[in-house]
Amino acid sequence: MVRSRAVVLAGVLSIAAGCSRSPSSSPAETQPGAAADLNRAPQAGGASATCRDLPSADDLKKWLRTAPGVEGEAGGLFSGQMEWAAIVNRQGEICATAVATDEPASAWPGSQAIAKAKAYTANAYSTDGAPLSTARLYTLTQPGHSLWGVAEPNPFRAECLASPKDMHATDGKVCGGSIAFGGGVPLYKGKTRVGGLGVSGDTACADHEIAKRIRHLALLDPEKGEFADDIIYTAADGASPFAHPLCANTWRNGKKVGDEANATDY
Repeated sequence: MVRSRAVVLAGVLSIAAGCSRSPSSSPAETQPGAAADLNRAPQAGGASATCRDLPSADDLKKWLRTAPGVEGEAGGLFSGQMEWAAIVNRQGEICATAVATDEPASAWPGSQAIAKAKAYTANAYSTDGAPLSTARLYTLTQPGHSLWGVAEPNPFRAECLASPKDMHATDGKVCGGSIAFGGGVPLYKGKTRVGGLGVSGDTACADHEIAKRIRHLALLDPEKGEFADDIIYTAADGASPFAHPLCANTWRNGKKVGDEANATDY
């Protein structure tokens, strides 16, 4: 009798202990970058994050042409239709480069290097649990703010400059660069940061819109969704250390936000 009571008591305690644990308290749920397999110990970088696991240049070109037509007007000078884009992996190595135009030099040639630097920046300053778009770096990197001078340690490597027709010459290289305005977003698979995407070729605000849309089309949004690191404007959202200035013809998520202020006194 005593032994059977002990067995029953042990069973009740076991059930109670199991019920007291909520799924959110599991390390596999709470640790950033945990593996998708919740039965395995937490492991940063649980998802594969090599160039083989990321979109190809052909995918990128397809989405560059699709993105301006989804989720409303993108704004800017060209409605996001003249963009360069680049992807880096988790290690910061360039995996793919593409341009929206048939003839590569038709888009701003200088935007090729900027797109690659934005991709590097978005990956380099995001973590598995905290996505940070390049748009959210703007105010923090201005004089008097806490990240002033952050671009100096990671300049874009001069040997990574390439002509529009030689855009793929940088594949596999870590070209660096630190860009603190819109157009770069980190890429995710579940809880793992797998790389970064950079877009350039229009206003910085339009670049961000296109980058955000491409990330969503590629199913590589952060765990908290498409807008987890969306661009912030004080005109629409109030004061913030993560704010970005308005650009010419600024739209966000299909709605007009405003315009960059006109120059005065010169």
